[in-house]
Amino acid sequence: MHPAGLFWVAAALRLLLAAHVAAAFEPISLGIAIGAASALTGYLSYTDLYCRFAECCREGRPLNVSALKLNLEEKLFGQHLATEVILKALTGFRNNKNPKKPLTLSLHGWAGTGKNFVSQIAAENLHPKGLKSNFVHLFVSTLHFPHEQHIKLYQDQLQRWIRGNVSACASSVFIFDEMDKLHPGVIDAIKPFLDYYEQIDGVSYRKAIFIFLSNAGGDLITKTALDFWRAGRKREDIQLKDLEPVLSVGVFNNKHSGLWHSGLIDRNLIDYFIPFLPLEYSHVKMCVRAEMKARGSAIDEDVVTRVAEEMTFFPKDEKIYSDKGCKTVHSRLDFH
Repeated sequence: MHPAGLFWVAAALRLLLAAHVAAAFEPISLGIAIGAASALTGYLSYTDLYCRFAECCREGRPLNVSALKLNLEEKLFGQHLATEVILKALTGFRNNKNPKKPLTLSLHGWAGTGKNFVSQIAAENLHPKGLKSNFVHLFVSTLHFPHEQHIKLYQDQLQRWIRGNVSACASSVFIFDEMDKLHPGVIDAIKPFLDYYEQIDGVSYRKAIFIFLSNAGGDLITKTALDFWRAGRKREDIQLKDLEPVLSVGVFNNKHSGLWHSGLIDRNLIDYFIPFLPLEYSHVKMCVRAEMKARGSAIDEDVVTRVAEEMTFFPKDEKIYSDKGCKTVHSRLDFH
């Protein structure tokens, strides 16, 4: 931009910032500042100008489907079901101008299979700043809800937090990690927000997204994957219908799931139960290559093999699946 243009944009920004400070006391000042800013810039609206310097909730911002698809294909390994369902769910939801309820996803599988990674990819594609966005909220059960005797307090705090943030940005994203460690009953506090209500106390939650991450159900997913392997069938032949019904019932009846006897399942408020399959040796090698690439290192196949072979695999006889997925690849690569 020409130096003169930069001068006028800077002047407009100073006027806007000053107006924000004074707006609580003198509403007229804000209007004057907006008018002055528009005159100075000549083409930028107040919102456009402000959003160049501060994060804004762009509810109508279209989802870049191609970018999301590429992110999932290049960064998520061995999870054909998760890739397919996440892409379909987010695309369909964001393309719907009038959803009947918030999108609610429950991601299940052993540690290191990619659940946190997928939630990060989703957040980055929904709001440019990803997990650092003011409109993306991450709750970790052991950190935010540690004490069983405070369940009622947590429920009240959770309701207030979600209500306040959805009021500020209708397309807010809420991620709940370690659901398998969440005290049963806590999550039911948000049940009204996930239901088919047009508004609750003047607030619509229909454009919000809720994502649950849990290790619960990992044993059921592994059993299905093993059954396919032992029958000589490809893991890519596993379909969502082979796992989703088993997952929903298993998690509902699991006292360590955080969704034990939850009204969210009973009322069918979770749109998708997404299984993350256990990772095989070839997938671990893909993770190592991706980590080396992320570090700016040349891909050394000898190192890739050594790191992958240091991992432990199960079951005891077949040794098919990595017991930690790709979770320790980062730290193991430091020693090579």
